[in-house]
Amino acid sequence: MRRIRLSARPSRRYARHSRPVLATALALAGLGAGLVATAPTAQAAPPTPPSAATARTMLAGLTVDGEDSLSGYDRDLFPHWISQGDSCNTREIVLQRDGSGVVTDSECRAVSGRWYSQYDGVTLYDSSGIDIDHVVPLAEAWRSGAHSWSWSKRRSFANNLSAAQLIAVSASSNRSKGDRDPAEWLPRSAYHCLYARSWVWVKNNYAMKVDPAEKSALSAILNRC
Repeated sequence: MRRIRLSARPSRRYARHSRPVLATALALAGLGAGLVATAPTAQAAPPTPPSAATARTMLAGLTVDGEDSLSGYDRDLFPHWISQGDSCNTREIVLQRDGSGVVTDSECRAVSGRWYSQYDGVTLYDSSGIDIDHVVPLAEAWRSGAHSWSWSKRRSFANNLSAAQLIAVSASSNRSKGDRDPAEWLPRSAYHCLYARSWVWVKNNYAMKVDPAEKSALSAILNRC
């Protein structure tokens, strides 16, 4: 039987109206359980961060101070991954967004697809080898002011899809990064500029501070962009 490729999840803007049309189309085509549902072609990138010039301005406005203590930190204080609707959680949404040809099952789990890890330039074909990285790590956020945030603000931060805070990368590159800032760890050189712009964007959005070495490293990168 000929396979028809359809969007696994219409955008929420059109979902309410498209579902009846989709059902009618399937009925007319005589299709049933054999349908192969495929996610829309991914944009293969998080939201685009501000330009280097804007990022430099943002960086200049951040408070520069030493890092706070990690005392009291626990990843569970940043609840993730939360439901994003349509049976999908934040991790699954990012896997679909950052991948190509992603196929999901009825519970929104990515069962196949292709993912290009921007941190190390590796292409992966199995979602089990992919981590969803917090560009500004949770522990780094804690040391930069998040220890004083409300539970809801930390939850929002850990699941933020509107800024360039989440990205699908190889598990090995994510483990290599750990909770280090740009003065201590950077991805492959071709991704330095986007990484620095993303980092500053997130820190600016949450009014987090930067330490002197971190600011120096970010400034050097942004000045080369």
